[in-house]
Amino acid sequence: MRITYKGDYALKILLDLTVNYQQNHSEGLVQIKDISKRQDIPVKYLEQIILTLKGAGYIRSKRGSSGGVGLAKPPEKIKLGEVIRLMDGTTAPITCVSRTEHTKCDFFQRCPFKPLWTDIRDYVNNIVDNTTFADIAKKYKASGNCLDYTI
Repeated sequence: MRITYKGDYALKILLDLTVNYQQNHSEGLVQIKDISKRQDIPVKYLEQIILTLKGAGYIRSKRGSSGGVGLAKPPEKIKLGEVIRLMDGTTAPITCVSRTEHTKCDFFQRCPFKPLWTDIRDYVNNIVDNTTFADIAKKYKASGNCLDYTI
């Protein structure tokens, strides 16, 4: 599994919105410029990622002076694995064991590493497919960290 900057930024955006969602009981919207400052993401790139996340149904938006972005569904219903696959594709360590981007080489049938790569794929998928953004926010807060919403 490889997480690109785009994928990493998408995860940070959703965590930022999760914290806001929990603090404001899903009501409040967040200004894009504020997410940009808190997460150190260039505004233009952030806007592109938000469009992808909005198109996939994770984010809602409202235009205007009282507008902004927020989660389109509760963070308990957004799985880390869904977002990783949306932004970066397969979570498999190599494509020959990928369920979505499967390719075979000539060595596939007798490859001694295939069972290892399959185990790694399954282990990673078990974690990311059973971790929600609510779980991540809870661990983040428990570590003593918090996002500064005073920006």
